[in-house]
Amino acid sequence: MTPPDDVELDPVIHAQARLRVVATLATLAPGDRMAFTRLQKLLEMTGGNLSTHLRRLEDAAYVTVTKTHEGRRPATYVELTSAGRRAFEVYTETLSTLLRGAGA
Repeated sequence: MTPPDDVELDPVIHAQARLRVVATLATLAPGDRMAFTRLQKLLEMTGGNLSTHLRRLEDAAYVTVTKTHEGRRPATYVELTSAGRRAFEVYTETLSTLLRGAGA
């Protein structure tokens, strides 16, 4: 079984670093968020690199970045949007289709 020629992976998610970000955030329940610093540590990324990839995901409306304060300290939280969650589901479904076709 060969996958259709028009099967294409979402280029926003397909970049390795962004795929890792979205996959990590997808483990959270819908509506839950993760602190930027926690995400940074989990993914072993620099703050600048993570910020760049989050900006791209935010531009695609896949994540929401919320900046706030906890006491006097700034805090940044990242949440996968419903559109981002659906895009990740479609991405994984498409990848599965491609892999099944490659095994044929």
